[in-house]
Amino acid sequence: MRWTGKIIGALLGAAAGPVGAALGALIGHGYDLGEEQRRTGAAGEAATIGAALFQTAFAVMGYLAKADGRVTEAEIGAARSIMRQLHLDARHVELAIEAFRRGKQGDYPVEAELARLRMLCGPRHELLRVFLEIQVRAALEGNNLQGPVRGLLLGIAERLGFAAVEVMQLEVAIRIQRDAGGSAAPPAPGARLASAYEVLGIPGTASDDEVKKAYRRQMSENHPDKLVARGLPESMQDLAKEKTQRIREAYEVICGHRGLR
Repeated sequence: MRWTGKIIGALLGAAAGPVGAALGALIGHGYDLGEEQRRTGAAGEAATIGAALFQTAFAVMGYLAKADGRVTEAEIGAARSIMRQLHLDARHVELAIEAFRRGKQGDYPVEAELARLRMLCGPRHELLRVFLEIQVRAALEGNNLQGPVRGLLLGIAERLGFAAVEVMQLEVAIRIQRDAGGSAAPPAPGARLASAYEVLGIPGTASDDEVKKAYRRQMSENHPDKLVARGLPESMQDLAKEKTQRIREAYEVICGHRGLR
């Protein structure tokens, strides 16, 4: 049994904050399945999607890093940071670096590659969302979304079927998570509340009914049994349970702030 993708997926999910470890594990499982299928000569759908997600993620990272004409040490460091978070082995580090370099080239066909990725993922919107979050995370760490990067990132999101507001929500969630992780002190109440709204995927102006509906929807969509039915390996059920625990905690924070029961 291969574990590279599962480790990658779990660590990606853990770094993804509100997106949660379960989705990362799902991607990792698909990546491992793809590797197994390639080894047996069966070029199946999971193999194609897994390879496309991995290669395109680092290529687009390179494309965004070169957006202002030069790639800085900070942007290279951001790509390296993502590789470390994913615990890539030496072979996959080489593949990631190769893809990053390919994305830096002036003739990199970014629109065609994004269109292909969207076509391959089809209705698996959660995979594209994690892909987008990787780009937001790397761009924030690389140049804080300065210069042309923000506009290009919004264009990438649009081609993948995401609205600009969804990119902003991801940005806010990542910034809150990063700021909280960089301090030994617990997050301020305001930051904790803002993060709770991001976990549920709703604005702070949502009504009480909308809060409750969002909570029920998130709990239903992320139920471990449902995720296993979609392809999450049973060995990763604990990660799915961790995701639902974060949803419960976020709901409790909001209910405490609003006095809801």
